[in-house]
Amino acid sequence: MKGSKNYHFFSPLQKRGRGVSLINSIFRTFSIVPSKHSCITVLAVFCITLTSYSQQNVTDTIVLDSSKTKVHSPLKATLMSTIVPGLGQVYNKKYWKLPIIYGGIGTTLYFAFSNHKEYHRFRDAYLIRIDTDSTTTDEFDGILTPENIRSNMDVYRRNRDFNILIASLIYVFNIVDAAVDAHLFTFPVNDNLSFYFQPTINLTHNNQLSKGFSLVITL
Repeated sequence: MKGSKNYHFFSPLQKRGRGVSLINSIFRTFSIVPSKHSCITVLAVFCITLTSYSQQNVTDTIVLDSSKTKVHSPLKATLMSTIVPGLGQVYNKKYWKLPIIYGGIGTTLYFAFSNHKEYHRFRDAYLIRIDTDSTTTDEFDGILTPENIRSNMDVYRRNRDFNILIASLIYVFNIVDAAVDAHLFTFPVNDNLSFYFQPTINLTHNNQLSKGFSLVITL
């Protein structure tokens, strides 16, 4: 294998590019006598390896790019509104709902505490009125009867409980609203969305004309 006469086979291929020159170097390094079939085999393996490496890089790039996509989480919005009312609406970018939520909860709680205070006022007066100690008098002595005091006490208790119930419903609505808005956050909205009624004429089964209106929704 000494000398250059053993490598005359590659001299016409060397003019076609660097691929053949690389193969010649490999054969010279390992002292291999090249043949036509061995050259084609090595070149094919080299091309397949390069193609696989390129595809792997493209796949990795796509995965990295998709991982950067920010996902709007309904669970996160629900938990935020559960912990702090209105926080889920902020996460959903529905800031205009904050005055409704806090206005509703604040107003109902205000009336709940106000009625609770009046309830205790009449309850204390009623307890003083029905005790057997003649030295104690209530603030409604000579103004209201025990039955009147008891009636007012019941009214304020019902009003207190009703306002607490309304505040609780608004709190639950705040959680449900945040979850629904989060699910619809990425829902495509068409600016041309509209609906209208238009007159229609239909032919019935007995060949009679039926007049009416139909609802047309444009998405």
